[in-house]
Amino acid sequence: MNFDEKMLRGIIEEVLKGFNLDENEMKFENNSFEKKVDAQCKGLDIKEQGSANVGTKSNEVVIGVAPAFGKYQTKTITGIDHSKVLRELIAGIEEEGVAARVVKVYRTSDVSFIAHDAAKISGSGIGIGIQSKGTTVIHQKDLFPLSNLELFPQAPVITLEDYRSIGKNAAKYAKGQSPNPVPTKNDQMARPKYQALAALLHIKETEHVVQDKKPVALEVSFY
Repeated sequence: MNFDEKMLRGIIEEVLKGFNLDENEMKFENNSFEKKVDAQCKGLDIKEQGSANVGTKSNEVVIGVAPAFGKYQTKTITGIDHSKVLRELIAGIEEEGVAARVVKVYRTSDVSFIAHDAAKISGSGIGIGIQSKGTTVIHQKDLFPLSNLELFPQAPVITLEDYRSIGKNAAKYAKGQSPNPVPTKNDQMARPKYQALAALLHIKETEHVVQDKKPVALEVSFY
């Protein structure tokens, strides 16, 4: 079954009524860091470049984005532009002197498997996986897919500053370091507020899965 934007909006509004919430209550106020990023990055241009190769350099981290990322969905569950999320992940990696490479993983919408696929083609063996709704994982190729180095399951509470820190930590793992995990926030109200929307966005993401398709290299530019 295909869900268009109007249908998704209608279902979400009905669910929110059941919790006596309105959509404005589901938004987190931008902090000063995010306002600075807003001023620096307005958009994202993604071009597919064919199948992604296994990296040969040990100083890289591969970011694997989900099938709908940046094309069919362009914002996280709380409305953060994918351009800003990707920019901060890359900036965090590069601040540690490590190169970032971006691929799109089509065969699955599961963030753990996306991250693991990214790690398997990374020259360092370290990858980051991110779903369109914002859930993120740092992975290592030698771990089982459902294991990981760091997991950030509550997308509604992940800020742009967190994404930059996630990039930095992934780069540190790539350099053989053992960084302190990025602190994970917990909002007990996030689940009832966002559960229905998260499920619907995941359904929408999964509609774009192409089984057995290999990761695709992406050329990414910001403006």
